[in-house]
Amino acid sequence: MHEEMLKQIRHEHNFNGVTQENEKRTLQVIILTGFMMCGEIIAGVLTGSMALLADGWHMGTHAFALGITYFSYIMARRFSGSSKFGFGTGKFGILSAYTSALFLGGTAIYMMVESVERFIHPVSIAFDEAILVAILGLAVNILSIWMLHGKDEHHHDHSHHHDHDHHHHHHHDHNLRAAYLHVVADALTSVLAIVALVTGKYFGWVFLDPVMGIVGGVLIAKWAWGLLRSSAFILLDGNGNKDVHEAVVTAIQSDGDSVVGDLHIWPLNSNDFAATITVVTKESRTPSDYCSRLSHIASLKHTTIEIHNCTNQLCACSQS
Repeated sequence: MHEEMLKQIRHEHNFNGVTQENEKRTLQVIILTGFMMCGEIIAGVLTGSMALLADGWHMGTHAFALGITYFSYIMARRFSGSSKFGFGTGKFGILSAYTSALFLGGTAIYMMVESVERFIHPVSIAFDEAILVAILGLAVNILSIWMLHGKDEHHHDHSHHHDHDHHHHHHHDHNLRAAYLHVVADALTSVLAIVALVTGKYFGWVFLDPVMGIVGGVLIAKWAWGLLRSSAFILLDGNGNKDVHEAVVTAIQSDGDSVVGDLHIWPLNSNDFAATITVVTKESRTPSDYCSRLSHIASLKHTTIEIHNCTNQLCACSQS
């Protein structure tokens, strides 16, 4: 009898939300970025072009940041199901996204400081070589964006089709989004550089080079701040999903005599949640009764329910 009950209670505690497709895409972009980096550094050394050499090392910093993303996927998969992590390894990716956001922020600050320095101490620009570097970099980044853009933004969960769970159809991967923002930031830098270099070469507007650097730095800083806030919120177990909260309360109190006395919901990864629920009821009900009411909430992966039975008199007093 106990064995049957234990089988019902025990379940997998792996809620990492990691997909091998995202891991594969990240590795492909790292390889592409690495080849571009090596090519630019070698070409810079052979031709003596400082522009090529500088952009090669710049690509190297992005390869390093993407490496953090890929490493988190490997660690999450390696420790998947491990008892060391009570609620799975989903936050490996969130921690990686947080770290990547710091790198993005550092890049933005560096761009703005360097741009201000160029205003104070202008330097000569090899326009032809610099334009070639920017075009090559943009081509690689566009390809990387195409490779990374996909399931994290438009993935649909086909295993649940309940109308009350529409807010879970869009699954997000903060880790992949961090990698995506890195290549988008690099692409933006290339676009702004091309505009500045072309106008500088043909119209003599050299001042646009540091101006575009400041504009790019501000935009990248904004993206970094958004990623930093969202990933930190998850790492700190913040519950900002009002839809899940309302869905849980509505389902538990659907019988008219049950009341949610206490409710804690926290994220397990970018998409899934755990909850502890204290229910006060006049009827004799089991946790299974309430769990069945929550089954339509696809993102609620782990639930602990505590039930307090009360007499009619006690309930009437507490309601007053």
